[in-house]
Amino acid sequence: QVQLVESGGGLVQAGGSLRLSCAASGSIFSINAMDWYRQAPGKQRELVATITSGGSTNYADSVKGRFTISRDNAKNTVYLQMNSLKPEDTAVYYCHAHKVYFTPLAYLEIWGQGTLVTVSS
Repeated sequence: QVQLVESGGGLVQAGGSLRLSCAASGSIFSINAMDWYRQAPGKQRELVATITSGGSTNYADSVKGRFTISRDNAKNTVYLQMNSLKPEDTAVYYCHAHKVYFTPLAYLEIWGQGTLVTVSS
C-alpha cells in the first residue's frame, strides 16, 4: 500500500522557520508532480507550492520568496522550507502526489494525512 506521511509541523513564533517533509512509502515505481496544500480553520484548501519530477517549481503569491519546495527523487520525499513565517500561515499542511506509479502504467493520486503548523504572533 502506497502512502504519504508528513512530518515537521509544530508551533513557531512569527518570523521563525519550519521544514516540512513528506515521504512516500510502499512499492513505488515513480512519482510525477507533487504539491503542498494548506487549509486554515474555516477556509478552503489552497495550493501552496508545486514541484515537477524534473524540479520545476511554482508558488502561491502569498508564499513567494519565503517558502521553498524541493524533492529527493531517490528517497521519494518532498520538502517545504518555510521561512519568515506569519500568523496567517497557520494551517494544516497537506502533501499531494498527482500520480504515484506502482507499475510503469498503473498509478494513484494520493494525499497525506496533514501536519499542523501554528505561527504565534
